[in-house]
Amino acid sequence: MTISFFLFVPQDLPQQNDCEEEDGLDEQQERNSSLDQEDPEPPQIKEEQEELCSSQEGEQLGLKQETDTFMVTPAYEESEESQHVDSGSTRNADQSQTGTRGKSFQCDVCGKTFCKKYNFTKHQRVHTGEKHYPCRTQGKQPYACITCGKTFISKSDLERHVRTHTGEKPYSCGTCGREFRLNSTLKTHIRVHTGEKPYSCSTCGKQFTEKSSLRTHIRIHTGEKPRCCSICGRRFSDISGVIKHMRFHTGEKPYPCSTCGKRFSQKSDMARHVRIHTGDKPHGCNICGKIFIQRTSLKKHMRIHTQSKTDTRKQSVQCDTCGKTFNFKSNLTTHLRVHTGEKPYPCSTCGKQFNQKSSLNTHVRIPTGEKPYPCNTCGKIFNQLAHLKTHKRIHTGEKPHCCTTCGKRFNEKSTLKTHIRVHTGERPYPCSTCGKRFSQRMNLKKHMEIHTG
Repeated sequence: MTISFFLFVPQDLPQQNDCEEEDGLDEQQERNSSLDQEDPEPPQIKEEQEELCSSQEGEQLGLKQETDTFMVTPAYEESEESQHVDSGSTRNADQSQTGTRGKSFQCDVCGKTFCKKYNFTKHQRVHTGEKHYPCRTQGKQPYACITCGKTFISKSDLERHVRTHTGEKPYSCGTCGREFRLNSTLKTHIRVHTGEKPYSCSTCGKQFTEKSSLRTHIRIHTGEKPRCCSICGRRFSDISGVIKHMRFHTGEKPYPCSTCGKRFSQKSDMARHVRIHTGDKPHGCNICGKIFIQRTSLKKHMRIHTQSKTDTRKQSVQCDTCGKTFNFKSNLTTHLRVHTGEKPYPCSTCGKQFNQKSSLNTHVRIPTGEKPYPCNTCGKIFNQLAHLKTHKRIHTGEKPHCCTTCGKRFNEKSTLKTHIRVHTGERPYPCSTCGKRFSQRMNLKKHMEIHTG
């Protein structure tokens, strides 16, 4: 049987696809080698094989034989996938030629537009949450801390971490000399000296030196409280609020007073407490000049100036038992214990109870002899802050308590009360033996010596 081959090769033959599989190439090489043999055997090709158009002019590779006709697939045949790629690239070329480069793609979620479809597709992952590219270094952290064993991806991260153990602070402030572990922390600190506040709130306009502070501030307007206490469920706007709050559950008080040893759960509370020992009063009234240790005390004081007498009477609270009035409800609550006899503050040592916490604190110092309140002028020390305040009036000459009858002034309220009895004739201290009455307790004690000898 003699077989004749007619091979038509067009000049503009399409280039073979680079992505064609190696198996196809091996099969084609075997076919070409069989064609070079002197007496080649007819190839076993299925009748279902499709005809191939190998060029744009419609020229075909044909195979003629005397008995039957078979179609032979040439080495230049392309796969269906490559045909699709070529046709797609042709369409893209046609689109670029027709001037569709100015076409924009708009996001249906946020309305943002993109000139390139690639950028548009990448943007959509923001809304869908799709994470198309997995981290290649996941699970591969070759840099380990020899102190605590914590691992890091990069050597620079490890070096920064090691400074937490060594205490090294290589970045120093050129203005105040303060040192920092991280260069970024130094940059933020420098804004304290320059006054720079690059982060501004779009709602109220308040400015901040740190972006994290701005984010926390914005939650005031939005009401967002993403941090939650795992014990009671109370929510907070930032993690620092959760840390401070947790100390109420754990009882932790990490801030001790260096003078008296009293401990506090918050650093701000400790700072306010220290002013009792130093006598520092940084909060002053700009109307009358009176100074206070705490800002809250100043705010309460300012109501005296800002409110009229009518407003004060409306806002004051009155005791239903004795009629005494108070500017603050908290003061009325404490006063009511005088009538009810309630004493909610017991001493853990002797069991004695008190109606005020300050009275309990004073009582606790009796067995220890502790006197944490020194006078800055003469050095005399006291176990109560009230006693120190009264003592200081000796040096300043202040006499804030005035008699409404004769105008005489006193440095202590108790002395004024005793003086008023001169005008009223009141004598509340009677002798249990003879019944004679006295205006002062001290005079009664002297009188009792007559009976006792």
